Parts: sequence; structure tokens; C-alpha cells
Amino acid sequence: MSANGNPRLKSGADVGHYRIEDEIGRGGMAIVYRAHDSRHDRTVALKALHPDIAAALGTERFLREIRLAARLNHPHIVPLHDSGEFEGLLYYVMPFIEGRTLRARIEEQGQIAIEEALRLAVQVASALDYAHRLGVVHRDIKPENVMLHEGVALVTDFGIARALSSAGASTLTQTGIALGTPAYMSPEQAVGETDLDGRSDQYSLACVIYEMLTGEPPFVADTAQALVARRFTHKPQSLRRTVPNISDTVAGAVSRALALEPSDRFPTAAEFGAALARKSAEPPRVEKRSIAVLPFANMSADTENEFFSDGVTEEIINALSKVQALEVVSRRSAFAYKGKNLDMREIGRQLGVRNLLEGSVRRAAKRLRVTAELIDVETGYHLWSERFDRDMADIFDVQDEIASNIVKALRVVLTDREETAIKAARTRNIRAYEYYLRGRQLFHTFRNESFEAAQESFRRAIALDPDYALAYTGLADVSMFRHLYFRGEQEELEQAEAASRRAVELDPTLAEAHAARGLVLSSGERLQEAEAALLRAIELDPTLFEAPYYYGRLLHIQGHAERAARQYEIAAALREDDYQANALAHGLYASLGMTADLMRVATRGLAATERALRSDPGDTRALYLGASLLQAVGRTAEATDWANRAVDLDPNDQGMLYNLACFHSVAGRKQQAMELLERAAAAGWNRSAWARRDTDLDPLRGEPRFERLLERMEAADEAG
Repeated sequence: MSANGNPRLKSGADVGHYRIEDEIGRGGMAIVYRAHDSRHDRTVALKALHPDIAAALGTERFLREIRLAARLNHPHIVPLHDSGEFEGLLYYVMPFIEGRTLRARIEEQGQIAIEEALRLAVQVASALDYAHRLGVVHRDIKPENVMLHEGVALVTDFGIARALSSAGASTLTQTGIALGTPAYMSPEQAVGETDLDGRSDQYSLACVIYEMLTGEPPFVADTAQALVARRFTHKPQSLRRTVPNISDTVAGAVSRALALEPSDRFPTAAEFGAALARKSAEPPRVEKRSIAVLPFANMSADTENEFFSDGVTEEIINALSKVQALEVVSRRSAFAYKGKNLDMREIGRQLGVRNLLEGSVRRAAKRLRVTAELIDVETGYHLWSERFDRDMADIFDVQDEIASNIVKALRVVLTDREETAIKAARTRNIRAYEYYLRGRQLFHTFRNESFEAAQESFRRAIALDPDYALAYTGLADVSMFRHLYFRGEQEELEQAEAASRRAVELDPTLAEAHAARGLVLSSGERLQEAEAALLRAIELDPTLFEAPYYYGRLLHIQGHAERAARQYEIAAALREDDYQANALAHGLYASLGMTADLMRVATRGLAATERALRSDPGDTRALYLGASLLQAVGRTAEATDWANRAVDLDPNDQGMLYNLACFHSVAGRKQQAMELLERAAAAGWNRSAWARRDTDLDPLRGEPRFERLLERMEAADEAG
């Protein structure tokens, strides 16, 4: 120990499986050490809490609160590797970042150029918004807690201030520990409020931006007490006076975020960041870590192998999508370029990406040749290329190598979770894998005949490998959707129930398994179990679209309209070309009278729907959901046309009939709505719990004809 009681660890000391190398920094809460992680053979940063803080927190509270920080997985947040207690020492472990803090940059340089300061600020705002949506408020945003790595801002120390606040103000006061840092503390935090939301972090970020642009924070005083008091008695000097070339709009955005009352600031950190990005003087540039994986060409003699080359492409897209630091174009957008002979720069421009991966797959008996090239579309340079001549059994290793080499070429630092996630839960039976790929390709087409064929493919995969967890999740999902939208028969539900249960038994760490299980449980009365399963899926893989999408459906059924809409929005952000989540969110916002949110998701959803229809003009689900979005934005003639086209294509689709009944109900066409509802029920649609909660049907409530139909649906549910 040092003279002041801090846990000064000597070089060579062991903290569990971490060997201390040297001290690299210290702050008010912890000493930071460079250490070697012998378990994973890597260099890490280990932060040991000061003894007084550790005593105030207690081991149990510290580990509970730090667990929340471990859920965060974002390109501008330093991930948490580990935490624990060792011989009375509380510590947490993060990657060792080659770089320096924003504090060091400001001290060395003073004012930071406007363009760079705003770019860094937008990155921090993005990290904060992500954390706030998961219910985590940082509470101590300051230059010391922002690392700079290769020009990228990384926020560190999430969860520590939250853990301190959970210890209680009186406990901390007795030990002399202060929550937050006075120069960056929001007014509400300064007066001791503990129930803070994201707007508190927004204020702190505005203080950091002010300091980056001017060289000092907006409030300066000789003592902490005087510094806090100045927030309530003075206004910060306008940025326009100290930074003459800054625009009025940027100065106004920072001023708004520094408002005394939280209600006067931006509603979210995302909106603050958007204001800064929109008003920045920096010309738009495509993110260097953006990538599209174009469909790998099938070079095999047998054209039937095309599903295999498509499957390889999709596997790589899915793996790269697990990496938060990468912006990966969705499958639908990438596959729109299948077979098109366009210039790489033009494709990159159209997709808005800096990098393209293209390749080919050739199968001959049990041999496989895969080529892959990663291209910087701005320069035309090849960043990486490789040819793999392997046995078919090595296809999984090839896919992993391609994903890993892309990550290295784009200089991305992976978290532990990402390293694990990009290697999917697979089979070693190649034929089972082929059937799984075929089933997944068929599942992308929202049609009854495709769902039936997908079921058969997943069953064959399972027959060849009875322990193939992913195949069981595929079977559970397709059976459940077939039950919900096409057949409504008990056997489909039973098959989904058995398959989802088996998937979780086979691999309890597979997010897809818990998501499928949650979807199945949502259809019955086991709603608490469904919620637990879906939250577990989100925890295991925050990038999995199905987890928040299915969770939104569950909340929708329960009548939690705004929470459901937010989950749908999270899902839509994870899969930019999905129109379903936006369409469902739009209906909920309409019922809540949240017009701005309604228009935002309707516009975004409509763009995704139009892309889907360009790819597949016969996508009836895109047509009938898109009709509601067109109606929302005032394009009523087109809305009616899309609705009619959907009915013409498949007049007996029960899910479509129900959704078009909602479309007419919202427009006040009650007679047409009732006719379509009755046709849907006759075709087998009997989800009475959903209909009871569906706000689109509110105009029909109280109508005797509608109430009698609901009673018949409920009777059918009970009989089923």
C-alpha cells in the first residue's frame, strides 16, 4: 500500500490470473495498471478501486452494478472484460487501448479544431444514447473518461458512478467520496438528485464539447462548492464570442444541452448528436469501417449449388454484423446486386460504404475453392485477398478466417463477446449444414409454401445431426410464424414448442434459441417466462434482430404500447431493411398520438418496404404493411393500390386479411374492415389476445358485429 492507503500494486504481483506490469494512471476512484491476462494471453487495463470506495460499495453491490456495464457493446464504448474481488481488492478489467485520453489531448493542444471536436462529440453522443436505451446512465462524463484511439472516441468507466450512487449519498458523504466531477456535473446531479436520466449525461457532454472548443469548461471557480453554485447563478459565455468561426446553429445546440432544466435540453443524446452532426462544418465522408458483402458467385457446374454460395455470403454478413464497430449493409441491400455487372465504386456509392467484399465459391465432389477480396472503393486498392482450397468439411474455418481477416484489415478491436459471437453455433455435418442454409434461405420469403419447404429442410438437418441447436431454432421460428400467419393449427404450435425447448437444452448460450423460445411462450399464458427468455437473448447478443422484435411483440400483446414501439425501433436499427418492425411501431405511435415518432418510423419503414418490393415485387407482406405506411404519410391512392395488389396475389392469406382489416379500420372504413376480419377468421386467423390489444382496431370496439367476432375467436382459442 502507498502512504495514502491506495492499493499500489507492484510490478509482477498477481491479481487472479492477471499479472501486474506497471501503473499507467490514477484518478479519484481507482488506480489503473497495465496487466497481462494469462488466461487469454493478452495485455489489459486493470482498474483497482481505492479502499475507501471499495468499502463504501461492498463487493456484492459493486459486482451487481458492474454487471450492467458488461452488457454494453458499442463501437464507442470501451468494453468490460471482467470484474471481481481478490484478497479484499475490487477491480474491473478492460482492453488495453493504445492511445491517450481526451484530457491529455486538451492539455497538450488547448482548443481542438471545430470539425474534429464535433466528430468526437457525435461519437460520444452515439455511445451515450445506446447506453441510455439500455437503462444505463454514465454519471461522470469528462475528458478523462474519453479515450482517443486512431482518431476514434471511446467512452470508458460506464457503471462505476452508477455503482457509487447506489451506495447512497449518506454513506459516500461519510467517506468523503464525491459523485461526479464538479466541472462537468449537471445541475440536478450537483444538488444531490440520484434518479438521473440520460439528459444529465447530455449536459456533461456539452461541458466537454465547450472545453474542447474553448480550452476550458463553461464554468470555472476556485472551489467545488463555488463551481456548483455558478451553474445556478451564471450563464456560460456564448461559444460565438470565444470561437468566432463556429456557426450559430452549433452554438445553439450546445447552449440547449447546457440548459438548467433537463426538460429544456434535447430529449435524447441521439438528437443532440444529430444536431451536432447536421450542423457540423465537416464535409460528409463515408465511414472507413463500413462494408457491404456482395453475393459470392456460384462457380460450380451445378446451378443448384447457388443456395450454398448464397448461404456462405449470409454467414459472413451475420458474423460481421456481430461487430459493433462495423457498419454492415443488410442482406437484402447486398443481394440486390446479385448478378449485376457494375463498377465497384458505383456500388459503393449507391450503398454508402467504403469497403466491398466480393468472392466466389466452387464445389467439386468433396473439395471446395473459395476466393475473397476486400476492396477500398474510394482508392480501388485491395486491402486483403485470399484463395482457400479446402475440403468441404473446412467451410466453417474458411468463413471464420474471412471474417477475422476483414476485422483485422479494417483495424477493429473485438470484445470477448464479439470474438465468440462471430463463430456461430454450428454442426460438423456438412449435409446438415446445407439443409440448414437451404431452410434459412426459404425462411426469408414470407410465403406459406416457402415456410413449408423451410420446415422440411430444418427437419432434414436435425435428422442428420440431432444436436444441431441452430437448426432447431430455425424449425421453431418457421413453425411459429406458420402457425401465426398461415395455418393456425395446434400441430405447428406444438412443433415450435418442442423445437425451441430442445434448442435451449442443447445450447443455453445461444441467443437465437432463447429468442425462439420467447416467441413461442408469448403465444400462450406464460408471459413472464417469455419475457425472461427474450431478455436473456438480448443479453447474450445485443445485435440479434429477432430478440427486440419478438420482445416488442410480447409487450404489444400485453398492451405496453410505447415500450413495444421502442423495442420495434431497436430491432429496426439492427436490420435497416426490415419493414415489419417499423410498420408495427408506426401503428402504436398512431394510437398514442405521438405524431412526430409516427412520421419518423413511417418514413423509414416505407423506404425499407420500397427496397423490398424492388427486390421481390410479389412480397405480399411488404405490400399490405406498406399500404398502412403509405396511408400514414398521406399517399392514400398508392396505399389502396398496394392493398388491392396484395389481395390479388394471395386472397386466402389469413395474416394479410387481418392486417388489411386494420388498414381499413384506421382509415374509418368499418364495413370493409369487418368483412376482411371475418374472412381472416374463416381462413383460420384466431389470435384473439392480439386483436383485443391491437390499437388499429379501436374504431371497431363497441360494434356488436366486432364483439361477436372476438367472442368466436376466443372460443376457438380455448378449443384449440
